[in-house]
Amino acid sequence: MTYFQVVFTLPEQLSALALGNRSALYKLLFGAAWKALSHSMREELGMKPAAATVLHTWNQRLEHHPHIHALVPGSGPSIDGKRWIPCRMTKGTRDEPPKPFLVDNKRLGWRFRDVFIAGVKRLQKTGKLRVVDIEVLNATLATLKESDWVVFIEGPPTAHSKAEHVLKYLARYITGGPIANSRLIANEAGEVSFWARSTDKSKKGERVKVTYSGVEFLRRWTLHILPKGFTRSRFFGGWSNACRKAYKKQCDALSPVPILTSETPANAAESELTESQPAIKKCPKCEVEMELMSLTNRPGWGELFYGKHQPTWWRNDEHG
Repeated sequence: MTYFQVVFTLPEQLSALALGNRSALYKLLFGAAWKALSHSMREELGMKPAAATVLHTWNQRLEHHPHIHALVPGSGPSIDGKRWIPCRMTKGTRDEPPKPFLVDNKRLGWRFRDVFIAGVKRLQKTGKLRVVDIEVLNATLATLKESDWVVFIEGPPTAHSKAEHVLKYLARYITGGPIANSRLIANEAGEVSFWARSTDKSKKGERVKVTYSGVEFLRRWTLHILPKGFTRSRFFGGWSNACRKAYKKQCDALSPVPILTSETPANAAESELTESQPAIKKCPKCEVEMELMSLTNRPGWGELFYGKHQPTWWRNDEHG
């Protein structure tokens, strides 16, 4: 199968509303993303949709930035369950080869927008939404109704990418907090400094130092504490608990490519592969060798699978 990462982002104009109604609007965010995705996949592909989703509420500067990451198969059983729908490919050009294609992201963004806005109005009408000024909310929704909402679709980095690779990538954002310890620089004189990606497009990929007062740093960190009992990872469609068994059975029967199971023998060479050790660095001031106490890397989607941080299990899968 070919898998895609789809990211649904809530407009910043609704950030404050979401913070005041976390349970209701985070739940609506999951529901709107899935409803839009399911509709597009059924209409454009004629395929049974499935998705594994994760809620992410922060950006590099710890601002409130709620969005949904979804792992989505690009091929699967048809809606009637009688045939296999292969992944679509772009036409390609002389300079660019064909690439896997899921659905029209602009149309998907429109659907996501319409479902979410309708959901907000429904919650308000039934008295399940806390709003300071309903007139301001209505004006904001009217403006957002006329704009394009951001939905990002990213295909697999290589032809060899597998679902377990993507799941391990997403797992990094389930187990950790809003900021890794490795990004912290200092806590001095009541201020906290840490590294963040530059927002300057001309300095894409570069890191810059960000400093907040201790109180502001703590305020931003606590923005990302989810309501008690709220589930931040959810499965929909063919991957939902109720449908998973039947969906897998259909995939096994219809898929033209054999599906590996947990019974497939592991490559014996995997255990022999180890990550390269970083070179020992010296302090630029006293030239004493520095000891690395901890390191947490969160490389990007493409870099994780095909860059210098390529994991051992990926190298093993690709080269046999």
